[in-house]
Amino acid sequence: MKLQAEQELLGSPVVANCRMNRERGIAGVNSYAKELKLDIVDFLTEKARQGTTVHWLDICCGSGKALLQAAMLLREKGVGDRVKIEGWDLAGLFVTPDSALPDLQLIARPIGQWQPPHAYDLITCVHGLHYIGDKLGLVVKCLANLTEDGTFVGNLDLKSLKKPDGGSWDRHVAKMLREASVHYHARNRLVTAKGKKVLSPGLTYEGADDGAGKNYTGQEAVHSYYRLSR
Repeated sequence: MKLQAEQELLGSPVVANCRMNRERGIAGVNSYAKELKLDIVDFLTEKARQGTTVHWLDICCGSGKALLQAAMLLREKGVGDRVKIEGWDLAGLFVTPDSALPDLQLIARPIGQWQPPHAYDLITCVHGLHYIGDKLGLVVKCLANLTEDGTFVGNLDLKSLKKPDGGSWDRHVAKMLREASVHYHARNRLVTAKGKKVLSPGLTYEGADDGAGKNYTGQEAVHSYYRLSR
């Protein structure tokens, strides 16, 4: 099996998934709230009412529908101008933002180009990590760029983190997360963390396989390969 480098992976039809989060809303049956077990609007409203500017980053945001809904609800609650919302997605097929929502930014670029200009109060990734090459690297970067009381929450299938021989690093990574006070919900494949953290997985990214087939979601996904760091 030939592993793909990051640039090759970006051209994969599995990764450039135009269906990702196309119709998912901020609340309800098919929603961020259901997948992440978090009421994002309430979370951001409470933060904003503390009087400081709040920053939310959503990775692999799809059409941005959920972000647009959140921005409109935050405006109704009177805190819209205090919450900066940033969504990144490779496909770039975004809904048209309301012109009265200048604090909503939708960015059509690979998340590998993300250079954080500040710390974030909330970083989310709804099933997007399934399509990322260096999944661990992105999680580590997200946790390092939280505010001191910020929150990260995202779906991650530990079985997709592969050893060179095809085995899984799931136990190794679960132990590493636990020791860093990062919670992994095995049933929901959900990583949640509170506050800025510096993680050292002890693994080096080797490349990805976009021919891994369907994962637990029923959609085709990407396996990420790592070796022990020297």
